[in-house]
Amino acid sequence: MTTVLATAALGWLTRAAWGLPSQMGASRAKVRPYAATSPRYRDRQFHNTDPSSMMLSGSETGILKALITRGKAGRPRRPIPLATPLAPVEAADVAVTWYGHSSVLVEVDGHRVLADPVWSRRVSPSALLGPSRMHPTPVPLADLPVLDAIVISHDHYDHLDMATVQQLAATQKAPFVVPVGLGAHLRQWRVPEERIVELDWDESTTLGELTLTCTEARHFSGRGLVRNTTQWASWVLAGPSRKVFFGGDSGYTTRFADLGRRYGPFDLTLLPVGAYDTRWADIHMNPEEAVQTHADLNAGDATRGLLVPVHWATFNLAFHTWSEPIVRLLAAAQEAGTPVAVPMPGQRVDALKPAAQTPWWTALG
Repeated sequence: MTTVLATAALGWLTRAAWGLPSQMGASRAKVRPYAATSPRYRDRQFHNTDPSSMMLSGSETGILKALITRGKAGRPRRPIPLATPLAPVEAADVAVTWYGHSSVLVEVDGHRVLADPVWSRRVSPSALLGPSRMHPTPVPLADLPVLDAIVISHDHYDHLDMATVQQLAATQKAPFVVPVGLGAHLRQWRVPEERIVELDWDESTTLGELTLTCTEARHFSGRGLVRNTTQWASWVLAGPSRKVFFGGDSGYTTRFADLGRRYGPFDLTLLPVGAYDTRWADIHMNPEEAVQTHADLNAGDATRGLLVPVHWATFNLAFHTWSEPIVRLLAAAQEAGTPVAVPMPGQRVDALKPAAQTPWWTALG
């Protein structure tokens, strides 16, 4: 019996570890030649402008206990509904389709940009361990419309997924536009060099009439034990008439007001509202801070543009309840006068004429 159990355990560990080196991407040595071109790369790593901590000192024991005891907290009581994704023949002036977590298809001035696409079941280097989806992907990757660009905010597993990248490389012709250093992961996964565009903060690339600008965020990076070897970013997606801000993943920083003055105002902001905790407040904003960020990006005018929340509902990455981010977001937005649309996964929102809000999340817990 002992031999059987040991063999079974070894088999499980082998399956759990299968493919780990590939999933983790490029080594520090392969990243460094690209990262070292950035003035923000010092002492072999990138840094936030504001002093930031990934975790409050001394909180590790409390977090471990919370992980063990949280049970089903953070998961809905009922299945999350999916909308049928719509893709008009012509992209709109400004619209977004939310596929869950931070994966969005942005339409701006007739262009389509896919941001932080993650279609895998788990956000982990292992197929058997790590946070798993709480709802299916609303549409197969192969059914996406033709893209003009694929944008990545940073290299964490819930924003950069190897299998998704490889499928998009095979089924689309759009370039991957990424923060400096992150291109090394794509090269490791055999994405053609001519389809990789790496940018540092405040650098831009132009695709036809579409300008993509890599902008500051307050976060960190890393796919293993080594941190901050690649840059993290937010993104400005600008056409001739309309502008969209994609926040990716970030803690709150007054630097967003600087970005608003330099690149705003914005017709649409896509800002993270979930996976927050006081123990890692520097690197994940909470819902009230998302409303403040929207105002900062619009020269202090909280009522301008439309805020659509991302980074919630798909993977259980913190300790708050499932719908708490939206309850708090809507309360803060109402007080500030900020227009908000909360799509269900797969739903498309036209930012210039959003439909009446249906509180689909309230019955799920």
